[in-house]
Amino acid sequence: MLSTLIELQRLKRLDRTGWTLRGLPNGTESVAAHSFGVGVAAMLLADELLAQGVPVDAEKVLRMALLHDWAEVRVGDMPRIATGYFGADARKQAESRAFTDVVSGLKSDLYAALYDDYEQRQSFESRLVKAADILDLLVQTLALERAGARGLDEFWEVAENPKFQLGDVADRVVSEVFQSVLKARSELA
Repeated sequence: MLSTLIELQRLKRLDRTGWTLRGLPNGTESVAAHSFGVGVAAMLLADELLAQGVPVDAEKVLRMALLHDWAEVRVGDMPRIATGYFGADARKQAESRAFTDVVSGLKSDLYAALYDDYEQRQSFESRLVKAADILDLLVQTLALERAGARGLDEFWEVAENPKFQLGDVADRVVSEVFQSVLKARSELA
């Protein structure tokens, strides 16, 4: 366990490359900071859905949110544009192998199962975590634009037509949160 904990510490210093490629300074956001944001967004979404009577395995949501980017400790934070050069399948295979290696010293298959579920979007919880992943990206983009950053329009494209397949109530809740972020951005002008 200790070797995994030590290795995962590197995520605290691993920059999210999307910001760096847009000219923002190193340290704008680390992968670990993003994972924290995803965890918070996922928790709040799960709590709202539970309050509205939607059954959610909140523990599964939080575990998945915490580990969804662990592979990046081995392969780095590959920007979306790189997928065009490597191909989505090669990227997914590399990340999957990296994740397997990261957790290989642990005595539980739970982590690999959660990671696979997230990557395949098999469960309601995995789709909710993906919504939280995108929500955190949008909130971070909004914060950067509020601080004066420009040239980040492409990050907003993910909010144009999200299809998380969560079901009526959950899709409505997620859509309302996304709309509130978009409204906040429109007020920047």
